[in-house]
Amino acid sequence: MLFASFCFAIMGAFAKELMSEMGYLEVVFFRNLTGVIFISITFLKVPIKQTGGKPFLLFFRGFIGFAAVVAFFYNISHISLADAMTFSRTSPMFTALFAYWFLKEKISLFGIIALIIGFLGIVFIMKPSGLRLDLTDVLGLFSGVGAALAYTSVRELNKYYDTRMIVLSFMLIASIGPMLIMALNDYIAIGIFEFLQSSFVFPDLKMWILIIGLGFSGSVAQTYMTKSYGVAKAGIVGAVSYITILFSMIVGISMGDSLPDFMGTLGIILVIIGGVLVAKEKN
Repeated sequence: MLFASFCFAIMGAFAKELMSEMGYLEVVFFRNLTGVIFISITFLKVPIKQTGGKPFLLFFRGFIGFAAVVAFFYNISHISLADAMTFSRTSPMFTALFAYWFLKEKISLFGIIALIIGFLGIVFIMKPSGLRLDLTDVLGLFSGVGAALAYTSVRELNKYYDTRMIVLSFMLIASIGPMLIMALNDYIAIGIFEFLQSSFVFPDLKMWILIIGLGFSGSVAQTYMTKSYGVAKAGIVGAVSYITILFSMIVGISMGDSLPDFMGTLGIILVIIGGVLVAKEKN
């Protein structure tokens, strides 16, 4: 998970650089298309070993993961890499809430305190004026919710599918989805979905190099993240994953992101503390 976290930060750097020259949906498309190629090549060397039998859950993981990635990549193109990554790392807190609401799992007083700390951190990052939230705040929260649903399904899917097949199904859906949205932009990107507006730009040599780096780092990150959730306690993996925020802050600042203000820094720290405490509660 530590290695996957580093790769996620590097992937974010490639994405942020690419989005200065092409739309974010096209970046999502290339990020996952190159991932499909990289993952498929591994099948030639190491055959698939799995029992299967959960196609609908596999599709759900792919679709909800794709939706969360769209929200995440939109934020990368509009806010700092550290803030975008912090929003996405709220997923363990949402996972704990989903387990309480839908699976009737109990939350101790310690867990409730951890959730309050984490969600207070989100408020400090968003800094809402009244009841109004920016689009990046809404999509940031959704990226955390979507990731929570996707990661929860991964824990079940690991019992039936090869790790690479779980990643491949997600990347296939996340490759087809952006192209469909861009092809139907005039009908889809309207009203509250106007943020989906994106056009296709044919890449030049520099962009192709960035695309390859994006796809490779993203594929490695997804594979090792998925593997980590399959072989270790979710709480331990979740706690380690918060190092992604630190990696992303360092990478983002090196690319020109400004340092977060006091409220933003406090929010990031509280989200990390809350997330790690929630992970400890899971153990």
